[in-house]
Amino acid sequence: MTLRVGITAAPFTTAGLELVSHAERLGVDSVWAPEFWAADALTPLAYLAARTSTIRLATGIVQLGARTPAMLAMSALSLQALSGGRFVLGIGVSGPQVTEGWHGLRFDRPVQRTRETIEILRIVTGGERLHHDGEIYQLPLPGGEGRAIRSLMAPAHVPIYIASLGPANLRLTGELADGWIGNSFFPETAAVFLDPIREGAVAAGRTLSDLDLTVAVGVEFTEDVESAARRHADGYAFTFGAMGSPATNFYNNAFDRQGYGDDVRAVQQLWLAGDHDAARRRVPTAIGFGTNLIGDDATVADRLRLYRDAGISTLRVQLQGDVATHLDQQLADLDRLMALIGQINTESPAHQDNSEGRR
Repeated sequence: MTLRVGITAAPFTTAGLELVSHAERLGVDSVWAPEFWAADALTPLAYLAARTSTIRLATGIVQLGARTPAMLAMSALSLQALSGGRFVLGIGVSGPQVTEGWHGLRFDRPVQRTRETIEILRIVTGGERLHHDGEIYQLPLPGGEGRAIRSLMAPAHVPIYIASLGPANLRLTGELADGWIGNSFFPETAAVFLDPIREGAVAAGRTLSDLDLTVAVGVEFTEDVESAARRHADGYAFTFGAMGSPATNFYNNAFDRQGYGDDVRAVQQLWLAGDHDAARRRVPTAIGFGTNLIGDDATVADRLRLYRDAGISTLRVQLQGDVATHLDQQLADLDRLMALIGQINTESPAHQDNSEGRR
């Protein structure tokens, strides 16, 4: 299996654009534009479509509910045309805090909403008239004056990747998606995520190898592994305490299924009680190390082999520091990582690719 690299980037400054340009020259596979409650994920990629020529342009992720499915399909077709076929649509339902607090929409039936959105996207991008009779979306609206419309844009294949953490959404990913946007991932417990994806794929007559399996990792080259892992672990306190409501936190559930349930519940309780420093200290250092690439070249290479052997095909890399002040370091780290990736990709794996057989 060939291990690919994508980078998370925001090209809003000269430094941000230089990072993407350098990544493209190095052979980085993709650049991922996030969407939280700051910039949107689509506009930066439209800009990059005009400033790059080979790197794939991916949303990581656009939030479902923020746009109608038809509007999302219109944007996807536009970006696919502007980029010469390099656009990847990464989608996800976000969570109740953002969906209800920022967009003013009820967070309900997330898996069904994802399914129907993909169905509509494929109808529109495939050049068909938009008829859809779903639980959430009925198009045209019944009893009204609407009519089934076909897009005036030329049909185009738009790869759709799903950001999923829970078992039901993971199975849906295996059933319908072109790729998986993974997070909260330890290669040692890959089966927690990959088994449900595989189940969905097999039920749909596909295999796991039909999907591009991507996971997020931070990269930090250092001789002081313990201190770096501790810093990365500290950052998870916000994830466990604030990236979701007390009742609904998909990240916490994912770590629970990987054996860290007691830890994340303790961190969440400390964070919600207002003791953020104690919450940071309570996150196990092993979480900071196990979900990132931290250490010297040999240590990072060993971790890369674990991802490869688990069946991961793309690492979505977050480089250390702010691009405005740490561009030189980010460029050097990316050079170093790509050299290691090149080395790993020339090796024979210690055992056969187990993307179909690992449990």
